[in-house]
Amino acid sequence: MKWIIRLLGVVLLIVVVAVGSLFLLPADRIARIAADQLRNLTGRDVEITGDVGITFWPVLGVSADGLEVGNASWAKDGAMLSAANAAIGVDAWSLIRGEIKITNIEAQSPTIRLEHRKDGRASWQFTDGGGAAQIEATPAAPASTPRPLTIQRLNITDATLIYDAEGADLVRYEGVDLSLDWPEHAGDAVINAALRPAGERVAVQANIARFDQFLNGDVRPVTARLDTKGGGFTLTGRAGLNGAITGDMVLKSPDTARFLASLGAGAVALPQGLGRSADVRLQLTLTPDRRLALREMTADLGGNTLQGAADITLNGTPNINAQVTTGILNLAGLAGSGGGVDGTTTPVQAGWSTARIDASGLAGFNGEIALRAEGVELGRLTLGPTRVLLRNDNARMVAELREINAYGGIISGEFVVNNRSGLSVGATLAARGIQMQPLLTQTAGLSRFKGTGDADLSFLGAGQSIDTIMHTLKGDGAVNVGRGSIDGIDLDALMGNFDVKGGTTVFDSLAATFTMDKGVLNNDDLVMLLPNFTATGIGKVGIGAQTIDYTVTPKALRVNKDRGLAIPVRIFGPWASPQIKPDLQAAIDLNFAAEKAKAQQKLEEKLQEELGVTREEGQSVEDAVKDRVEDKLKRELFKIFD
Repeated sequence: MKWIIRLLGVVLLIVVVAVGSLFLLPADRIARIAADQLRNLTGRDVEITGDVGITFWPVLGVSADGLEVGNASWAKDGAMLSAANAAIGVDAWSLIRGEIKITNIEAQSPTIRLEHRKDGRASWQFTDGGGAAQIEATPAAPASTPRPLTIQRLNITDATLIYDAEGADLVRYEGVDLSLDWPEHAGDAVINAALRPAGERVAVQANIARFDQFLNGDVRPVTARLDTKGGGFTLTGRAGLNGAITGDMVLKSPDTARFLASLGAGAVALPQGLGRSADVRLQLTLTPDRRLALREMTADLGGNTLQGAADITLNGTPNINAQVTTGILNLAGLAGSGGGVDGTTTPVQAGWSTARIDASGLAGFNGEIALRAEGVELGRLTLGPTRVLLRNDNARMVAELREINAYGGIISGEFVVNNRSGLSVGATLAARGIQMQPLLTQTAGLSRFKGTGDADLSFLGAGQSIDTIMHTLKGDGAVNVGRGSIDGIDLDALMGNFDVKGGTTVFDSLAATFTMDKGVLNNDDLVMLLPNFTATGIGKVGIGAQTIDYTVTPKALRVNKDRGLAIPVRIFGPWASPQIKPDLQAAIDLNFAAEKAKAQQKLEEKLQEELGVTREEGQSVEDAVKDRVEDKLKRELFKIFD
């Protein structure tokens, strides 16, 4: 029993001496031990500077006025972490046993600099700085067996986070909070972060299995979540410290504009059906050199559902190569038109939409997107099965129309939207076999014209709204239409009665060329062939103002002693309700010019005979009469002086 008591006394003495020795350690000595262990863990230079304070039990703690953790040797700017106020806590019992268990690291208002190179190097990848952390005894003492090191908790508040990815814009966040919970060395870790890129709090949480292996560079299972007031996303998969990520991602945002604004994207105006709300599911793979692969993607954009895959390079402005398929794609929201909440279209009388078109998204990416749709709704235009290749380069998008089925025919060519220095749109288009009535009804509100034809069009317009673009259109084109009809006027009946209203005119062919300038279309060579008739046309169409002032002159070929009979018909007014009236004065001038000349000659001869006027060569009867009257007045006046 005495030996047992003595043995317990010896153990107690050892404990007292060990604990007492901790109390005898100076604060800067403990600070150096902590710094050495962090250096061994990270492979980076660690300095604890300034005044050092100490606590002893149950946590051996060191607080310092300065903490600095060095950056990677290839990094170009400053320390990875620098803080003016930091604290490090070490578990005292573990320290007695020869283990380094850092219970907590705290830093207030530090600056954290992270750098990432295109070749995959990342400044947060640490190297082994000298084996596992161990306690340094005395210089003469033999090295102790390496012990595992665990940081149970890391807590950083009000940090400035700087992220410098090679080839991309520098990212800087203020007011970042970051915490790490890692209670067991061979256990999982939980990381929580709060960022405020645009003032609103963005919460990030990640769970990493076997965090020790993750720090060693292994790829480990990860679940992550990001939440904002506008929505968020979750990721379930695997990740490595070098930035490699793969897994399933789900993004849900009832208010995508607010979601993007919370992430610092600024005010983004998204059209209806193109992302105002979003429900996106996909498989994601991100490589260390920032190449992103998206597979089995399904995106509900609040009215349009897209499916496809994409490869994206994230070095600088994203470069996208994607293939997308969809059903009926509604793009009416792009023009700010397409009507109100009930889905009805804007009446033609209201004119073109003056809503501002936000094309800033064109500067957000480069690359190619192949789109295949069962149909496309463009507000006033409706397209059938469509295949388009979109090529975007520095805010200039070219749509190569590979297959556009529309109005019974085929449209091919290119459509360009350029937002490099203000918005402009242009196109070179060829349409073959197009049914004119539905096309003109939807685009111009003109439903009277029927027929199937071909058209070529080249145009350019500029402005931030559809209305402005339509008022600045310039270009040229040609139209050729086969057999068709024009409702509202019967030329056959018109030739027999100038007051005929209504009816239908059937024609065999129609051809015309035109030019456009400042939103006004000019044509002077319209030729229309009808049974027993021909018709020509000349006039203007105000595309911007949605008005028309055009004169069609049909000519009956087998009347008026085979000289023909022409009756000009003027079409004028707004597109929605144009007036159609025959121009009788012009008809008389065209058809009875010879008769008018003969009647004029007879009248002049009669006047000469009755008045005794002799007309000189080149002088009109009116002038001859005037001269005679003046001469007579002069003679009478001169008699006064006789």
